[in-house]
Amino acid sequence: VQLQASGGGLVQAGGSLRLSCAASGRTFSIYGMGWFRQAPGKEREFVAAISWSGGSTSYADSVKGRFTISRDNAKNTVHLQMNSLRPEDTAVYYCAADFHRSLAMRAYEYEYWGQGTLVTVSS
Repeated sequence: VQLQASGGGLVQAGGSLRLSCAASGRTFSIYGMGWFRQAPGKEREFVAAISWSGGSTSYADSVKGRFTISRDNAKNTVHLQMNSLRPEDTAVYYCAADFHRSLAMRAYEYEYWGQGTLVTVSS
């Protein structure tokens, strides 16, 4: 499976961005997709996950009510809509694919990773 993340950029606090992750290859083996982020000097942390069917989602408490994960079945693409962005949301965002679980929240549970896209939120 190949994952291509896009959509990062610079935005002011309170603004919005939409990240996308396009999956190709053995997509039929995917159970779930997740977004993680890693800020400078910090560990990679869970942001959101969605089942490959798109019927179930989960979120980190820090983004609940502000971020929405969704899936475009026709395009094998997962989106992360990020609203009300805060400076503490600044990080490199990574998408990942899980071949065994649908809503995993730990990075080690994902088998494939995209290259990351930088989100910078200015105050």
